Amino acid sequence: MTEPHDTERDASTTATRVGVDVGGTFTDVTLSVDDRLVTAKVPTTDDQSVGVLEGIAKACEQAGIVPSDLETFAHAMTVSVNALLERGGAKTALVTTDGFRDVLEIGRQDRPDLYDLEAEKPEPLVPRRRRFEIDERTTGGGVERSVDPDEVRELAETVRERDVEAVAVSLLHAYADPENERVVAETLRDELEVPVSASHEVLAEFREYERTSTTAADAYVRPVIEGYVGRLVEEARSEGIPEPRIMQANGGIADPETVRTRAVTTAMSGPAAGVVGAAATVDDEGVDGLVTFDMGGTSSDVSLVRDGEAERTTDSEIAGVPIRTPMVDVTTVGAGGGSIAWIDAGGALRVGPRSAGAQPGPVCYDRGGTEPTVTDANVVLGYIGSETALGGEMTLDVEAAYGALEDLADEAGLEDALEAARGVYRVANATMTRAIRSVTVERGYDPRAFALVAFGGAGPMHAAALAEALEIDRVIVPRPSGVLSAFGLLAADESYDAVRTVSVDLSTVERAHLEDVYADLVADVLADTSDPDAAVVERAADCRYAGQSFELTVSVDESVDVGAVAERFHAAHERAYGYRMDEEIEIVNLRATATVEGDEPVVRHAGEGGALLGTREAHFPGVGARETTVYDRDRLESGTTVSGPAILEQAESTTVIPPMWAGEVLEDGTLTMTREGVEQ
Repeated sequence: MTEPHDTERDASTTATRVGVDVGGTFTDVTLSVDDRLVTAKVPTTDDQSVGVLEGIAKACEQAGIVPSDLETFAHAMTVSVNALLERGGAKTALVTTDGFRDVLEIGRQDRPDLYDLEAEKPEPLVPRRRRFEIDERTTGGGVERSVDPDEVRELAETVRERDVEAVAVSLLHAYADPENERVVAETLRDELEVPVSASHEVLAEFREYERTSTTAADAYVRPVIEGYVGRLVEEARSEGIPEPRIMQANGGIADPETVRTRAVTTAMSGPAAGVVGAAATVDDEGVDGLVTFDMGGTSSDVSLVRDGEAERTTDSEIAGVPIRTPMVDVTTVGAGGGSIAWIDAGGALRVGPRSAGAQPGPVCYDRGGTEPTVTDANVVLGYIGSETALGGEMTLDVEAAYGALEDLADEAGLEDALEAARGVYRVANATMTRAIRSVTVERGYDPRAFALVAFGGAGPMHAAALAEALEIDRVIVPRPSGVLSAFGLLAADESYDAVRTVSVDLSTVERAHLEDVYADLVADVLADTSDPDAAVVERAADCRYAGQSFELTVSVDESVDVGAVAERFHAAHERAYGYRMDEEIEIVNLRATATVEGDEPVVRHAGEGGALLGTREAHFPGVGARETTVYDRDRLESGTTVSGPAILEQAESTTVIPPMWAGEVLEDGTLTMTREGVEQ
């Protein structure tokens, strides 16, 4: 069982708090109590609430407290994203304007693969037989033909007969004037006993396909989220635990009731928590920003932090479903510790996206897995030893890992298990390197000017190799790296967003018009917060050059300054695309975000000394086998410098320091690794 880690904390942050993040393989827990930070890791369960409460109980036992001693509880989960990925959401109906029932089917003209003649788009979340039309018409200028409430009541009867579990309402131009849509949604809510999602409440933004898709996704996952959150609240209450505050995809937490009515905002909440944790624990002084790299059991997530804030996007897609609510901008690839290595029809070695998950898991877990994974390759390479206890208690079957990689080598025509392990490691790293390039180079950023922050159970094992490939000089591994998403929940702010389409020319718009819209947006987001007086409001605008079909978001001052908005947009466009234009600038959408800052846990690392565990042989790219020193990372004292090759073991993760690299332990236990000859 993992021992609690001693820390010192400021007197202002003494609340007993717990953060629980559910991943594909493990459920991670961080508990801040008195002068300690306690971490725990338990296998993820099919009913995620079971693993959540087991993890809380384990952490509380380690800390010597009972669950009822907890004062706050923050939570990130994968319920909504799993429903989208596995098509396990509700039986959903869509109500839309007469003539537009096939918007979800038609989508956009872009193809999944331009040159694949047999490429197929994902099936819509709502099949055609459950898409219904209503006679009404709204234009960008307002309602032209009002909806008939009696027609809506008749439609409700038809919907009821189809035994649907949720309804999405998305009428043409409802973002400009929601009156007709409001009548339809309220009538359906009166007539039906299922949740109804209306587009003007979910996403008051133009583009019919994306708005309809986002609203359909909200309705699709809403019964699942309502059931899960409601169950977790009740189970937590029975244990004397506070009701959970749920992490949203925008990087902020919200109360359970808000999340239950805006279910789509929980998609990608776990990866968002990890980025928040990185931003809270790592100082980006001396670099342009941070590249966050979270490698878990089933996938790897990459994002950027600039000026201490996570980069956000409103242009996301999950399992082929466009979702336009604000999210932390995370790029996910199917390369995790549990990703399965296989040989394709052409004889090439591939890794992922299929994963062994938590059950049966990698072959070395000795739980019935038979297919080689990235974790098995790391065992063969010596990065994970036979004495390593994953999660603080799971021992490994090294011989089984060798056997699985030997079989892979035979199939691929490679020399032995070691050669196969090197190949798996190299292929997985190539996939993750491409993901990092996609969020840096392809967006106008030079990765060499950033530091790489590695976390997740497997991230610190691969981080230095990725940094070498990208010519990044500094790698940072926070002390709670194996559970950083859970730690990020302790540091998360409360945050709410609102958006409205305005579609005006920047040079001719009346500033008073923009201020009026902002006033409404600000009122909306402040009404959602727990403490409006403590909230900080940020305003932004989505802008584009006339004739363009895409926008860039820029900040807007408390009092609209048209000149400042124009210059910020020109600069953002030049950074993203390499040039600026003399064309008219259009403001498409206005945005407001209200944030109530949370109390960041302040962690001091004690380090008891006596960290040396021994040595073992490990294999490094381009270097070969080296006798490698193994340390207990939690026992390393602040100020200690460790030269590579070295392996630093923790209950939740393992860090590899290759030859020609060195690491320094900072005051809070963070490990900063630099290449030889580079100042820390």
